[in-house]
Amino acid sequence: MQNQAVEKSTTTGLYTAEERKRRDATVWTLIQGVLAPLQFLVFLVSLALVVRYLWSGHGYEAATLSILVKTGFLYLIMITGAIWEKVVFGQYLFAPAFFWEDVFSFAVIALHTAYVWALFAGMLAPYSLMLLALAAYAAYIINAAQFILKLRAARLQAQGLQYQSGEVSV
Repeated sequence: MQNQAVEKSTTTGLYTAEERKRRDATVWTLIQGVLAPLQFLVFLVSLALVVRYLWSGHGYEAATLSILVKTGFLYLIMITGAIWEKVVFGQYLFAPAFFWEDVFSFAVIALHTAYVWALFAGMLAPYSLMLLALAAYAAYIINAAQFILKLRAARLQAQGLQYQSGEVSV
């Protein structure tokens, strides 16, 4: 049965008609749609604070706090995203449509978690901690790009389906 779901999902595009209906009907889609740009905004502020610290040596506490807030958003979006995948695809993570995005998300989470661990364990000096945060942020940017490309593919698929059925899409 799982193989049929994989086949069906890959042959019809990102979403089957049933998955699209579940995606559009669940509150988790809205939650993801709100959390993702908020996380990106927090990322931009944090990135500026980290770069400021690395450049000037000032603002370590603000940069550290911002990284912890960004990490909290990451955990929150990962948990709610897993719930969204369960509702839409029937499994918490690694649904075929988002498999590689989920795989890379774990690398992003590992880097953010390594930062938090190193911070609280006192394992790295402040400058090294900020470099680790930059590595986590670079991975986050790659992962965000994966999701943006996937959302664009879904939008193009939906437009193609609307065109094929004779509906007008804007």
